[in-house]
Amino acid sequence: MAVVLCMAPWFSAAAVLPQLRAEWNLSPQAGSWLALAVQLGFVVGAVGSALLNLADRVPSRVLILVGALVAAGANAALLVIEDGSLAFVLRGTVGAALALVYPPALRAMSAYFTTGRGVALGVMVGALTLGSASPHLVNGLGGAQWRTVIAVTSILAVLGGVLASRVGPGPHRSPAPPFRPAQAWQALSARGPALATLGYLGHMWELYAMWTWFALYYAGVLRAAGGTDVTQAAALATFAVVGIGALGCVLGGVLGDRWGRTRVTELSMWLSGASAVALALLVSAPPGVILAVSVFWGFWIIADSAQFSTIVSEVADPAYVGTAMTAQLALGFTLTAVSIALVPALEPRIGWQGIFLLWSVGPLLGAMTMRVLRGMPEAARIAGGRR
Repeated sequence: MAVVLCMAPWFSAAAVLPQLRAEWNLSPQAGSWLALAVQLGFVVGAVGSALLNLADRVPSRVLILVGALVAAGANAALLVIEDGSLAFVLRGTVGAALALVYPPALRAMSAYFTTGRGVALGVMVGALTLGSASPHLVNGLGGAQWRTVIAVTSILAVLGGVLASRVGPGPHRSPAPPFRPAQAWQALSARGPALATLGYLGHMWELYAMWTWFALYYAGVLRAAGGTDVTQAAALATFAVVGIGALGCVLGGVLGDRWGRTRVTELSMWLSGASAVALALLVSAPPGVILAVSVFWGFWIIADSAQFSTIVSEVADPAYVGTAMTAQLALGFTLTAVSIALVPALEPRIGWQGIFLLWSVGPLLGAMTMRVLRGMPEAARIAGGRR
């Protein structure tokens, strides 16, 4: 619940991006950078956290509380600035602060579970998904009042931080280890974890780009179909597409514990990549058809995410599990910054059909990577469940 609330500011600006562009007279390029700022900020925060071993050396509840309060403050500051000149810095600060929330939350959950860890981390990533979707729900219910979205998501983050501060360390948490910056790289450089991380990068290539730009895409679909009040309808549709992923995370955890993590991550990426290809072929279909395929996509696009973190939690040095998770996340979010930035640059040239095909490349390559990993001797040790 703390993560659901704390992650609310992540997409708060993206959910009301058209209103912010109008409010501050931002160009389309400036608006794109505003959406991208959170990803870049998260990368900076995650890299710094991994190098400092924060997730292993500082209690998770302390990190989450600090991150939530800073994210809420930076998010709320959008309400008082007079133009968009400071907005990029504020959104970057939100991302950096949330790097103190998400990895430590995964670390904390792994300290409570040894068996059933795939389901446990699936629930945690499901919470991240719901928290990321919540600004779209607030926007859909409240119309185009961007100030309401920003204020509500800031309050939710504060509540999440306070709630997290009451969560004690899990029974399997290791004592604080020595300070070792190099541990961030060493945890992911072995052959098995390296292949798992490559698969994770394929998953991340499409995930946050789709989450960031779906509302804009679907508003265009509704507008082309002659719809009215498209902003509110697109916001509610985006909440459904992103929010359904919470259920996907839970199912992915169940299947990961039963089938093995390599198998479920491969299946999820095949289905996710196929959904992107299907949308490319259905780009002129009625809005209802597009939404149905998109909801299916939203379910599977995130179903595998927690299993990559679970693999790392099971093979990393127990004293540096948080550092390893944070390092993997830093690599993934670095790639998301690229895939998000490409959309406004390429969409005028190749259209949404081309964008969907471009997004499909990541999960399809990731699925093939996990197929390779599944056939290796290391798979029985790092994949969980039955090969």
